[in-house]
Amino acid sequence: MPRRVPAPAVEQDGGTGKGEPLDLSAVAQIVGERCRSDADLIPVLQQVQAHYGYLPEVVVAEIARLSSIPASRIFGVITFYAQFTTLPRGRHTVCVCQGTACHVRGGHEVLRSVEKALSLVPGETTADFDFSLETVACLGAFRSHR
Repeated sequence: MPRRVPAPAVEQDGGTGKGEPLDLSAVAQIVGERCRSDADLIPVLQQVQAHYGYLPEVVVAEIARLSSIPASRIFGVITFYAQFTTLPRGRHTVCVCQGTACHVRGGHEVLRSVEKALSLVPGETTADFDFSLETVACLGAFRSHR
C-alpha cells in the first residue's frame, strides 16, 4: 500500500494547519441531510470528503456518533474504496497511467520522471501540500472524486 507523509501539524490539529480544532459543523449538516440508513454511508463520506479534502479520524468519529454507524464499519468502507483517503492530499493530484497500453508505450518512464521531479512515490504528498502523486490503471477511464 502506498505511503503518505503528512506534515505533523496537520495530523495534530485535524488538518487546519493553525493549531485549531477542526470545525465539525459541516459533518453534522451533511449527516443530518443525507444519512437515513447505512445505505447512505458512501454518499455521506463522498460529500464530507469533498468538504474537508480527506476524512481525518475526528471527522469519522463524528460521523459515527451522529449516524450510529460503528466507526469500525465506516473505516472499513473508507479503506475498501480507493476514492477515500484519511490523509490530506495536495491541491493538485498528478495521475500517471500504468495501464497496459501506456506501460507498453513508456508509461513507466513517465512515472519515473514525475517521481524524480516531485521527489515522491505514488501515494505520497509533498510537504507543502501542493502535489500528490497517484497511479491509475487507465487514464482514459479515470474520473476524479474530489
